[in-house]
Amino acid sequence: MKTLREYIKEAEEKKVAIGHFNFSNLEGFHAIVWAAKELGLPIILGVSEGERDFVGIHESVALVKSAREQGIPVFLNADHTYSLERAKEAIDAGFDAIIFDGVKLPLEENIEITKQVVEYAREVGEREGREILVESELGFIGESSKLLEEIPAGAGESKTDPEEALRFVQETGIDLLAPSIGNIHGMVKGGNPELDIELIKNIHETAGVPLVLHGGSGISDENFVQGISAGIGIVHINTEIRKAFRDGLEKSLRDNDSVAPYKYLAMPREEIKKVVMERLKLFNS
Repeated sequence: MKTLREYIKEAEEKKVAIGHFNFSNLEGFHAIVWAAKELGLPIILGVSEGERDFVGIHESVALVKSAREQGIPVFLNADHTYSLERAKEAIDAGFDAIIFDGVKLPLEENIEITKQVVEYAREVGEREGREILVESELGFIGESSKLLEEIPAGAGESKTDPEEALRFVQETGIDLLAPSIGNIHGMVKGGNPELDIELIKNIHETAGVPLVLHGGSGISDENFVQGISAGIGIVHINTEIRKAFRDGLEKSLRDNDSVAPYKYLAMPREEIKKVVMERLKLFNS
């Protein structure tokens, strides 16, 4: 099986994107993995700090390992990690990638801690004979994976400067960059803002590393295609699948009087799978 870096490079060459989907229970895990298997596409599974605490950090690794043993190209990412200690925890547990999120820190401090995460990932990777990719977010895009009445204050306003992105990449050694390009975390009920396509092109050319789009939920199909063509190599989807699960669960509980979890949880699992299938097809169109 190819490495995650090889899959990202291949996606970049084909001008398609790898889907990154978060899970927080077994139903979500199966829905995402089964969709990828059916389409024959690589995927990245993400678990944030909260999701890791709920699912279990070692359990998350074991689930992904079991899928890979079945020949499914799936990789595990420690999504939005806010401290060096928790970054080391995920790296030691066997994660394939990690996002250190220091956007709220002063730039110099963000660079310093990110550099330490990269150095630790390289050290462990060399010792254990595996590769651990490190990603950072640059520019505030909000921090809520839920339905929003309006765009959060400050989110999407401070777009990433290409030259600052280059400096950040050079001084930290990160493998992937998640810039602020008009995107926001969560879904705005009135519609999410448009991506800045020219800025994506500029950052991609200047920074020289693959770009990751956070806050993909709520972006229009056309805007997705434009962004991927401009240089986005990985797209994060979380709020959409959380909403699909909740809507599916509510309907299932209304329509089903069974107390057997495997019966009333089947519908929300299928609803997540539908969303993942649609997004993977779009990202690889």
